[in-house]
Amino acid sequence: MLALIEAAGWPIWPLILASILSVAIILERLYSLRGALVTPAGLLEQIVTEYRGRGVSAELLTKLTAGSPLGRILAAGLRNLGNSREIMKESIEESGRAVTHELERFLPSLGTIATVAPLLGLLGTVIGMVEIFGSQTPTGNNPAVLAHGISVALYNTAFGLIVAIPSMIFYRFFRARVDDLVVEMEQQAVKLVEIVHGERG
Repeated sequence: MLALIEAAGWPIWPLILASILSVAIILERLYSLRGALVTPAGLLEQIVTEYRGRGVSAELLTKLTAGSPLGRILAAGLRNLGNSREIMKESIEESGRAVTHELERFLPSLGTIATVAPLLGLLGTVIGMVEIFGSQTPTGNNPAVLAHGISVALYNTAFGLIVAIPSMIFYRFFRARVDDLVVEMEQQAVKLVEIVHGERG
């Protein structure tokens, strides 16, 4: 591995840094965007049961807010039980925007890595080509400089694509995952509003 890095030259180092950041973001988002963590199963039913049995307590709101993103959205609605349906929906939407922003955390960075990695590989390619042309002398070619230039050009191009392709795949996957979770949370919130205002049993 060290020999490969040496052959690729200094332009490989930004790509290595980009790859480490990409892997860290992918692992973090895989953990954070799990359905059980964002939209726990049966949470709405538990809330409705407690609401009908004992009403809404400060303890329930605190537990919901700290428990999950869905809980935070539903807690925002429950805080406005005494207000109109419109005010309750507005508070849920405000909380939903904040939760969506949190779910999208680091995704712009992952998208940037996916876009920039091929450009960093191209930069390494250009630097390698410069070295190749620099190997030309009036008396002939310098084989060592020529070989190093080719290595820099090819390794950086390949590594740039190796970083960019998985980053783009996971970026698209996480964007779709966030959209799915947001839709599910919206549906749960609408059900809560309808139940509270007697429009759903």
